[in-house]
Amino acid sequence: MMTLGFDEMGLHVPSDFVEWDGSICDSITDWYEGVCPQSGERLRLPRTLFVEAIAKGLMQALNGSQEGKMYGVLLVETPLGEQRVLKAFSGLLNGNGIVEGWVPPIPGRDRVAFEEAHALAILESIKQELITLQNLPERSHYESLLQESQIRWKQMTLQQNQRKGERQNQRQRLSESLIGETLKIELEKLDEQSRQDGLDRRHFKRQRDDELQPIKSLIEQADNQIHQLKQQRKKVSRQLQTQMYAHYSLTNFAGESLSLQQLMPDGLMPTGTGDCCAPKLLHYAATHHLRSLAMAEFWYGASSISEQKIQGEFYGACVERCQPLMGFLLSGLPRRNTIVDLTQTLLILYEDQGLIVVNKPAGLLSVPGRYRDGQDSVLSRLRHLLPDGNALMAVHRLDRDTSGVLVLARDRPTYRHLSQQFQQRQVHKVYEAMLNGLVTREQGVIDLPLWGDPHDRPVQKVDYQRGKPSVTHFKRLAIEGNLTRIEFSPVTGRTHQIRVHAADLQGLGVAILGDRLYGDAGDRLHLHARELSFEHPQSKQMLHLKVETPF
Repeated sequence: MMTLGFDEMGLHVPSDFVEWDGSICDSITDWYEGVCPQSGERLRLPRTLFVEAIAKGLMQALNGSQEGKMYGVLLVETPLGEQRVLKAFSGLLNGNGIVEGWVPPIPGRDRVAFEEAHALAILESIKQELITLQNLPERSHYESLLQESQIRWKQMTLQQNQRKGERQNQRQRLSESLIGETLKIELEKLDEQSRQDGLDRRHFKRQRDDELQPIKSLIEQADNQIHQLKQQRKKVSRQLQTQMYAHYSLTNFAGESLSLQQLMPDGLMPTGTGDCCAPKLLHYAATHHLRSLAMAEFWYGASSISEQKIQGEFYGACVERCQPLMGFLLSGLPRRNTIVDLTQTLLILYEDQGLIVVNKPAGLLSVPGRYRDGQDSVLSRLRHLLPDGNALMAVHRLDRDTSGVLVLARDRPTYRHLSQQFQQRQVHKVYEAMLNGLVTREQGVIDLPLWGDPHDRPVQKVDYQRGKPSVTHFKRLAIEGNLTRIEFSPVTGRTHQIRVHAADLQGLGVAILGDRLYGDAGDRLHLHARELSFEHPQSKQMLHLKVETPF
């Protein structure tokens, strides 16, 4: 891991992470928000392009780190008016809570060190008891005996069913050949055989139960102990958590200090509350009289499937642990009005009464995502910017990392007409991409069905059984050193279609430059929606839109 310089307060200069002369205008990309518990006012701290650039510089310094976790940077201003950077990690870094050059944990854990050590010793003892009870040798012995008895029972049942069938046949033959007392005696013999089979079954069950029941009772006792130990473990963990959160004290920019227990009095706090990046950064800045300007949190290391976190992506405050604290932490923070909102920077390529076409920048969603940190998008910005913005509807979408021509409808009839053209493949689309390697083929067609694995979202895979038809025409434009410039014309519009068709060995076998999912991460994904042609819903004339490729 690369070492970055810092002073005695753990402050870095921005130039440690990114080239910056302070002269360019910073721009907002997202917000950290919370409601002040005293005034009810909504408070905001921005995430900006500059602080994102700082974060990307930190990512490069973290190169080689395999531990997946959240990291954060906070751009601050010192009392002398100098800009500095704080950096923090969530939880522990390589097993350590205090690492030189990083913001330390929020004070409080040291005050309950003895109670914590005692509780952890109890929890470890419970863990070992659980392991012993869960691995009782009687469990495997019981399963083995049960399996053997089931086999013997099936064999006996099969034999008895065969004998029963034979007795039925014998009864039929006897009834046809004998009469009177002789028939009665012979039938009684067969009935006796049936009764004996029944006695054998009851004897087998009794013998089986006598053998298995003592072992089963022992296992049930162990399971009851396991349940009690788990309840005890939960109680000890809750008590320790309550003790710790009573001593964890957060300070805001108004100089107010409250424990986590006071900040969340109505419910049990999730484990790790107070150990995340945002509270650590904001608490440290407030207690050291540093004015917070902008903050960015990102995931780095192995991707988290359960939390849907991907390396290099920026995220907002986590809903359960950080968001409830944000209003208090931001209280007293002076307002900053020098940032220009990016709603003013979207380039409009064409507009009329029915539709609007923009040049979507790379790194911006087409439409808002499901979560708080995914609300910034072309659609949300235009809805905020335009008088009729609330009526806007995105006719199609581009990946967050893809730039280029994006069409939005201003009314429902236009939306339906354009959507139908996309569905019926009447829209001509041209993309330009820079591939991270050499492509020898000059042109051709890639026909590979794509399927999205629900356990590996959002990655798409070539799958001939479950995949949907996906067709892309391509033409090589130029070879530039070790890179190849390709023009793609997709016939279908599957998720990540061009990216997979480029990277997969059955396609071109060369990933697009900067493709973090199917190749190697970079400054940006070098994929651009260059041209779009379709019939205008009102004029019925062909509308051809083109924007210059930015790479």
